[in-house]
Amino acid sequence: MMAAGYASMYGADVTLLEKMPRPGRKILISGKGRCNLTNACDVNTFMENVPVNNKFLYSAINNFTPYDIIDFFEGLGLRTKVERGNRVFPVSDKAMDVVDAMRSFALSYGARLVNAEAHDVVAENGQVKGVVWNGKLRDCDSVIIATGGMSYQRTGSTGDGYRFAENLGHTITKITPSLVPLESPDKDCKRLQGLSLKNVGLKITEENGRTVYTDFGEMLFTHFGLSGPMILSASCSLKSFDRNYTASIDLKPALSDEQLDLRLQRDFKENINKAVSNSLSKLLPKKLIPVVLDRWGTDPSKKCNSVTKEERKALLNILKHFTIKISGVRPIEEAIITSGGVKVSEINPKTMESKLVKGLYFAGEVIDVDAYTGGFNLTIAWATGKLAGENAV
Repeated sequence: MMAAGYASMYGADVTLLEKMPRPGRKILISGKGRCNLTNACDVNTFMENVPVNNKFLYSAINNFTPYDIIDFFEGLGLRTKVERGNRVFPVSDKAMDVVDAMRSFALSYGARLVNAEAHDVVAENGQVKGVVWNGKLRDCDSVIIATGGMSYQRTGSTGDGYRFAENLGHTITKITPSLVPLESPDKDCKRLQGLSLKNVGLKITEENGRTVYTDFGEMLFTHFGLSGPMILSASCSLKSFDRNYTASIDLKPALSDEQLDLRLQRDFKENINKAVSNSLSKLLPKKLIPVVLDRWGTDPSKKCNSVTKEERKALLNILKHFTIKISGVRPIEEAIITSGGVKVSEINPKTMESKLVKGLYFAGEVIDVDAYTGGFNLTIAWATGKLAGENAV
């Protein structure tokens, strides 16, 4: 819709093909139905939140920065607000309002919305010739492929764009789920199912000790492993499971080891004649206490006044390094975005035009770029869509 609107604005005769009953189905489910439409940050911060091929996006994001995107939506009459982590949402908290604004934008400049499925993109002698839908080839000078990836396929993202691009000679890099929950063989995850932790630290390491991801924020235990905002972003950094990963959770990141040790001493002193199992309620969520005690290996009926210094330090280590083995990611059907796509070296980053086929353009998730959670992936969609639309005229 962004590409169609800008192409129309610049004078092109635009047909927007949408195979679903209405456009923007994936927008409707983004941000838990509220649509985190961008992140109120500068270009450098944006680039830091794009772990895959961020340099490719330099022209696109400088052409349409996150602040430009906010102004764009405000100009369409969509009031926005900034929440934790600089996430930008519509004031109404309704993703439908974002879809309606985008649809109106595209149609207001004369684009035609056609409810039909594209079956093929045709090129001859290195030049786009047309698109096949409803069994007929429709001639055109330019085609913008903005079909999304493979995740949330019920929204229409079924990988069509990869097929179109590959048939026209483009390379498709390995397609994997990203921004997706992580699986674990650790039985403690099932014991802790439904427990949400806020303001905790996360570090994910390979078996050789190399740190591949660090973060601070919110996470959730599930019956299969781990989920939540931090975990989804962490999945972007786990590209191969031919190696072992371990998630280490700092349950008390605001406290240094020394401060946490003093806190434990104080809590034990306040509960001096009570069992250790009854002394941790101010420090930990109720559901987490029996799991921590099992890992500690100390008799939960042991009195606080008999806990040794060594035992206390062992408990401290568990609280600062609560480890969970990671065995894989959930299926692509559960991923927010798809990692992989059309190889960026085959696309002109200043125009989004194919370097292989004249008149062929790409925008959004179909390209091999992806980012962390926080509105960055939609920012990529808007910025690349605008750039493709401006140039495909």
